[in-house]
Amino acid sequence: MAIPRFTTPPFTIKSVETDAVTQAAAAVMPRPTLVPDTPATAAGSAILGTYKRAPVEFVGGEGVYLHGSDGRRYLDFVSGIAVNALGYGDATIRAAMHAAADELVHVSNLYTTAPGERLASWLTGHSFADKVFFCNSGAEANEGAFKFARRWARGIGSGTKHEIISLRGAFHGRLFATLAATDRPAYRHPFRPLAPGVSVSERDLGELSAMLDADTVAALIVEPVQGEGGVRVLDPGFLRELRALTWERQIALVFDEIQCGLGRTGTLFAYEQSGVVPDMLTLAKPLAGGLPMGAVLMTNEIAETIQPGDHGTTFGGGPFVASVALAVCERLADPALLEAVTANGAWMGEEIAAIGARTGRIRQARGIGMMWGLDVMQPAAPVIARALEAGLLVTSAGEYTVRLLPPLVATREELREGMGVLEGVLG
Repeated sequence: MAIPRFTTPPFTIKSVETDAVTQAAAAVMPRPTLVPDTPATAAGSAILGTYKRAPVEFVGGEGVYLHGSDGRRYLDFVSGIAVNALGYGDATIRAAMHAAADELVHVSNLYTTAPGERLASWLTGHSFADKVFFCNSGAEANEGAFKFARRWARGIGSGTKHEIISLRGAFHGRLFATLAATDRPAYRHPFRPLAPGVSVSERDLGELSAMLDADTVAALIVEPVQGEGGVRVLDPGFLRELRALTWERQIALVFDEIQCGLGRTGTLFAYEQSGVVPDMLTLAKPLAGGLPMGAVLMTNEIAETIQPGDHGTTFGGGPFVASVALAVCERLADPALLEAVTANGAWMGEEIAAIGARTGRIRQARGIGMMWGLDVMQPAAPVIARALEAGLLVTSAGEYTVRLLPPLVATREELREGMGVLEGVLG
């Protein structure tokens, strides 16, 4: 088989010549030095093009504003896709990072370190959970939850009790099992076949009752608020019915709170809004204030079935990231902050309704706390582009849905400023 050759190298080859002997040798076999032709540009970036990036580069930020390399200031209603709940330049996060940097950064999970233990104790002390598994992202957290559900299910049933069910409109990640549980055909199609034993159901109790077979299903995974799926707040009554079905049939109920958890709905955990307690809960995004971290919270019933070697992570829950995450969680659990999120979220809903009435450009709005989806009368992309040009960052949650995810620390005046810009670009 012929070896492929580059006809045009992506770099300049410069021969390095010294004395006469070297020059003679170079005539036979030059020694190359790699010199980049030009600095990377947006079109020629060395980063793999998995994102269609906006035409702006950010170089700094403070509070709820980002600073672009163009010298402009942008009001952020994206929060790094619900990650930067405390905004930019937060003093708590900065102090936690500086303190953590003076201690251990990493030793692996072969050994115990105090920061991870403290964070796990804090999370179990503030939730239904008895045990926590740490990882590096939301997709990893959901994949871990799938594994833990199957391990638990095989302990109470036969080897056939392994299926994972998700809901129409769900987004749980882009790894093979989480992608199989994600209702985005465009994301799924290029990577088929996906992980087997994972199915998507309509958000219909009749269909779910038929699919949730006690003999074959290990877990049902649900986002209490579907973020990527259009910001759809699932009805508390619907969630209670799902809890009853899964309880009766010994199926683990997993709540994916990667986007809607940790204060975004106005309670520390979104499940508190409905009073429905899951068997497992996954977290990520704001957990460590922008550092990569995920977590799976679970009951003892599930945790007791997991044995050493069943799962693992090199970096998850390391001392540096866990120290920062604990400081972030303590801030996000502040009752005054949660009260402000609730009040500001209610105001946002009223303001969105008023903007819709004035402009006639919003077909429907859905949301809770500081997490809103606006179905607009045109594709969302041009609205997002006009908002960027006007100095406001918003994102999408579907082709016709504009999504608003401001930092939880945004003031009413900052929210009002953003809503004013949004109204101007909707027309």
